[in-house]
Amino acid sequence: MEQEKNTEQIEKEQSMEEPVIEVYAEPEVEVEIDENTDSGDNNRKNRRRRSERHANELNAKVEEMGRKLVEMNDKYMRIYSEYENYRKRTNAEKAGLILNGGKDVIKLMLPVIDDMERALDNLADGDAAKEGMQLILKNMLNALQQKGLRPMEAKGAKFDENFHEAITQIPAPSPEFKGMVMDVVKKGYFLNDEVLRFAQVVVGC
Repeated sequence: MEQEKNTEQIEKEQSMEEPVIEVYAEPEVEVEIDENTDSGDNNRKNRRRRSERHANELNAKVEEMGRKLVEMNDKYMRIYSEYENYRKRTNAEKAGLILNGGKDVIKLMLPVIDDMERALDNLADGDAAKEGMQLILKNMLNALQQKGLRPMEAKGAKFDENFHEAITQIPAPSPEFKGMVMDVVKKGYFLNDEVLRFAQVVVGC
């Protein structure tokens, strides 16, 4: 009896014990940390670096555009200068053609004028032929003067190789006549202030 009682008591005691609760540990979860967001200072530094890099790129582009602008301006100035020189040269050539367009024809007329002047020197005053030839020569010279022909006044002037051609030399009557034009063998002419024919002269020495 006593043994059965002890058995029942043990069972009661076991039934009164608290139930065992098993606790399972939760699995660990890895949390990723963004280095760009872990600090406000890093964000500001990164933005500053990007801004500086962008500013440097813009400055490089501005410098390159400046160099190209200088090169284009230099090319433009050279082309403009060449065009201005061409225009001035062309205008000068056109003006020369207008002023001296009949240069060759006028030059061919000079021997005719020389012959008429020599013929007039050999004709007597009062001769009708002389008066007629003088009128013809006068009209011819007037027409040629309108084209720019002008006779050269050489006698009594100082010899100048730019206008005169010395045919011979003669002793000067006095020292002040040395190097002066003593006589004119063939008259010289200008055409619009340009020497058309040199005067052939005799120079005192």
